Parts: sequence; C-alpha cells; structure tokens
Amino acid sequence: MSAYRWKSFYEDEDRPEKPRRCGVTEMRSPHYTLLTQNLLQDVFDSMGQFVDGLKFDGGSHSLMPKNFIKEVTDMAHKHDVYVSTGDWAEHLRGKGPSAFKEYVDECKLLGFDTIELNVGSLGIPEESLLRFVRLIKGSGMKAKPQFALKFNKSDIPIGGDRAFGAYIAPQPQTHEIVEDVDFLIRRAERCLEAGADMIMIDADDVCKNADSVRADVIAKVIGRLGLEKTMFEASSAQISEWFIKHYGEPLCGSFSSHGFGMHARSELG
Repeated sequence: MSAYRWKSFYEDEDRPEKPRRCGVTEMRSPHYTLLTQNLLQDVFDSMGQFVDGLKFDGGSHSLMPKNFIKEVTDMAHKHDVYVSTGDWAEHLRGKGPSAFKEYVDECKLLGFDTIELNVGSLGIPEESLLRFVRLIKGSGMKAKPQFALKFNKSDIPIGGDRAFGAYIAPQPQTHEIVEDVDFLIRRAERCLEAGADMIMIDADDVCKNADSVRADVIAKVIGRLGLEKTMFEASSAQISEWFIKHYGEPLCGSFSSHGFGMHARSELG
C-alpha cells in the first residue's frame, strides 16, 4: 500500500452541505474565453460539491441566445448551483422607468436566481437603489448589491523593475480613503434592511497591501455586516488564499474564474 494519500477536501471541513449560507464559493464565467456547456459540465461533475454559484461575467449573457442561457441555468440548478446575472443592470439607465422591471422579469424567465447591482456603475440615488432591491425581492429573486472601496494612490507602492536591494525613496502615506468606509457600510446596511440577500465587496482594491490598512478595513466591513451577509469578489488565487488564511472557510467568498476557487481550496483545504 502506498504511503502517499490523496488530500481529502472533507478533512477538517467546517462548511455545511449545499445550499450554504457561509463558506460560499461563486465562480465567474470566463471573461475572455468562450463559455461552453462542456466546460461547465466538467466543472460541475468534478468539483460541483464545492461550487455554490455561477456568475455571468461582464454582461456576457446579453450576447448569448436565450435558449443557451436557459440550458446553462438548468444545468447549474441540477447541481444545486445558483446563477447570478453579474453587473449588467447599469446598461438600463436612460431606457425608461419600466426597463428595469422588464429586465428582472426576463432574468427570472431565463432561470437566473440572483440579480447583481453594481452600485458604482449604476450611479443612482440611494432611494432608487433601495427601490431596485425591493423590486427584485418582490419578483421572488435574490438581490446582491456590489460595492467597491477606492484608496488614495499614495498608499499604493510604486511598481516597476528594480535591482534587488535597491533603495526606494519613501512615499508619503496619507491613509486617506477616497470613499468613506463608514458611509459605504451604512449604504450596505440599508440595502440589507430593504431585503438584499448578500453584499458583494470588490476585493481587488481592498486587498492590495492587505497586511496594512486594508486588513483593518476588511475586518471592519465584516464586523459590521456579518459573515453571512458579506461576500468578497477576488480576481486572483492569491487574493482568495489571503481571505481563507485569515478568515477560514466560513468566510463567504467569491472566486472569479473556474480555476481560482479550486486552486485556493486545494492549497488550503
């Protein structure tokens, strides 16, 4: 008998079975490559037990035939995977007051479970955002507003090639956050009060130099909104690993492509 033993994902696994409220892994459809049913079927057959949601990235579903989208959503549902629209609602601005309602109705017919609202891209008053959340919930679907934090550029080290050990002149550190964290949290709390099921936070900007001020910001957001209502969207395996290392499996998290989430869990699971 070989001394080598395959690592089991079930060892020390503290996440519940699907459908889960915590430890959620949402994968995005490929952004620059073709989304095929064979690819999705392979992922669901091999790793489906670890995938909770599928997000159509960058409005990709707007270019697909409706019958193809319905086949994809049906396939996901067979594996207990919910399907999210991604951030596409901002393209409905200027199309009249009924455009968003028609969009919600069509998404429901196509089998989507969650409608994502990119707050920064929508650029609408808070009351309008809350009205959108209530409209989505009234249709029987789930609402997931997405927020982003932007930091002062002086807090981001200058990149570029340099010789090992070369001196770098210190840059002034202001720790000034362009978008106030408390204001963002208050807006997110109002969305939850209006019925939003989850708050998505773009982790790309937050996680640069996460060992400094951004780690404090992440802890503050999680502390105020709670683990069950917070999801961080990561665009790389490194960011995903950082969250799992610091917060463990119960942290709701989103991994941006069909490979990152599995990589992080295989390395850290």
